[in-house]
Amino acid sequence: MSVKPKTVRLTTAQAIIRYLMAQYINIDGVETRICGGGFGIFGHGNVPCLGEALYAVRDSFPLYRGQNEQGMGFAAAAYAKYHLRQRFMFCTASAGPGTTNLLTSAALAHANRLPVLMLCGDAFVTRLPDPVLQQLEHFGNPTVGVNDAFKAVTRYWDRITHPAQIIQSLPAALATMLDPADCGPAFIALPQDVQGWAFDYPESLFEKRVHRIRRQTPDADEIAAAADALRAAKRPMIIAGGGVQYSRATAELTAFAKAHAIPVVETIAGRANLLADHPLNIGPIGTTGSDSANTIAGQADVILAVGTRLQDFTTGSWTAFAQDAKLVSLNAARHDAGKHLSLPVVGDAKLGLVALGQALGSHRAPAPWVDAAQKERADWDSYVAANVAHGNRPNSYAQAIGVVNALCDPRDRIVTAAGGLPAEVVANWRTLGIGTVDVEFGFSCMGYEIAGGWGARIAQSENEPDRDTIVFVGDGSYLLMNSDIYSAALTGKKLIVLVLDNGGFAVINKLQNNTGNESFNNLIADCPTIPTPFTVDFAAHAAALGADTETVSNPAELAEAFTRARANPRTCVIVMKVDPYEGWTTRGHAWWEVGTPEVSDSKKVRDAHAEWEAGRADQRVGV
Repeated sequence: MSVKPKTVRLTTAQAIIRYLMAQYINIDGVETRICGGGFGIFGHGNVPCLGEALYAVRDSFPLYRGQNEQGMGFAAAAYAKYHLRQRFMFCTASAGPGTTNLLTSAALAHANRLPVLMLCGDAFVTRLPDPVLQQLEHFGNPTVGVNDAFKAVTRYWDRITHPAQIIQSLPAALATMLDPADCGPAFIALPQDVQGWAFDYPESLFEKRVHRIRRQTPDADEIAAAADALRAAKRPMIIAGGGVQYSRATAELTAFAKAHAIPVVETIAGRANLLADHPLNIGPIGTTGSDSANTIAGQADVILAVGTRLQDFTTGSWTAFAQDAKLVSLNAARHDAGKHLSLPVVGDAKLGLVALGQALGSHRAPAPWVDAAQKERADWDSYVAANVAHGNRPNSYAQAIGVVNALCDPRDRIVTAAGGLPAEVVANWRTLGIGTVDVEFGFSCMGYEIAGGWGARIAQSENEPDRDTIVFVGDGSYLLMNSDIYSAALTGKKLIVLVLDNGGFAVINKLQNNTGNESFNNLIADCPTIPTPFTVDFAAHAAALGADTETVSNPAELAEAFTRARANPRTCVIVMKVDPYEGWTTRGHAWWEVGTPEVSDSKKVRDAHAEWEAGRADQRVGV
């Protein structure tokens, strides 16, 4: 006669928290809880039940109070990125607008393939009190609500209508977030009544479990085919993406490139796969890349893409490569491995690079090809050195980047996103430490910078408490979302934030002008609805949020202020104006497909359209 399993009676909310606290992962020989805690803003849709469950474990399971739900999601994404998708944070929001504020964050995590768990309030499953506060009614389908909007921006979605359902749903959500191929955000809708309903859960559900992230061994035939292609190449090249870091394969990438003398270029997500001074690091590739990487990309006959989804900013909208170049794609995700008729190698980057290296044996790329690539990189380095130098010219993003690059610790973490700063950081930053650069350009989301910096600093403080998290943010993104300066100050998670003020959305103004259009509605000075433009005192604003602040006039003063900020244990904000027109990085750009007017009364617009369309001649059409 079988023994009936022991049970424990818990509410749905209590069971969710107890389950999360029992899930562990082995990282470098140390067992660590997978879920590092959470971010929360309470409302009527989550405070009575989920709040009660979290209060009971407040001393062992940290809950960070957010200022904005979208910022919480950004912070959780940056936390997961720092931990290379091996750990995650949850976000909890109340029903209605609190939850919908997380939609943009979910989309960012989905685009960047980052694990974030969202535990969000929902309407009552009994429907007895309907319609309730903040409920969106669909007259023809009462099962539909605002939480259904998350189906498009999550990898896993569920609505819990009975306490027993979490026995299946939580492990499924966790498996999704830990899967190298399907990794992304998970959303669990929690109706307000169901959160408080109790159930006799099997005690075994809450036993400590140590998880592993799957490493899929590539198929032997795919490895052999990839090796044949590389062996036959006269001008091979490696594109190293963010997946190299998530696989923890940077050492294998370096060893593979060195053993076979193959030049490496980096994607935006793959920045900091190699140190800047590695002889085979030829620079960043693509629309916001480098002349060195883009030159060899156009000449390469076989391209090994490792851990990259080949986004348009990487491929120059598919103009960066020769029409007859052959692509070999090593990727954990089958969807990515087969893009543009690539020769696919579906599997883990670390295992795949080792297997491919063994298959290649002692084969090395022709020395003249490597020499030519290294000469291109030397030329690019000379350009960057001049570009970041400051002197008798207007302040620029590049100069600010150069100042920080020269003074920061090799293990300091750099965070930026959206606008003009990602391109400037990608082009001008010289990597000092592996895996230290977070340029969010998968979703290119304004507002990620400061909130993401906070999440990154929370993660960094767990492993590298003596290092700094440095945020580059423009005035536009600062105005969109800045409240997590207050979060960082409140929680003692120090940030160094550089606010580079160019008077509006200057990079879009540049695009506007480059497409033949007049400046309009981007720079504050160019808005017809603003009768008397004025600037924001960003230092005073940040000081009101709890930061120590300085305003500087030039890069020399910035260097002094940054040195003081490094020595300061508190969150610091340094403000410097930069020119909206002069000082942009003018080299290193590949073609980028944007929609331009085919018909216009403006000759400038028509001419720009013709010039832009001329770049299409080099575009690979799906192959």
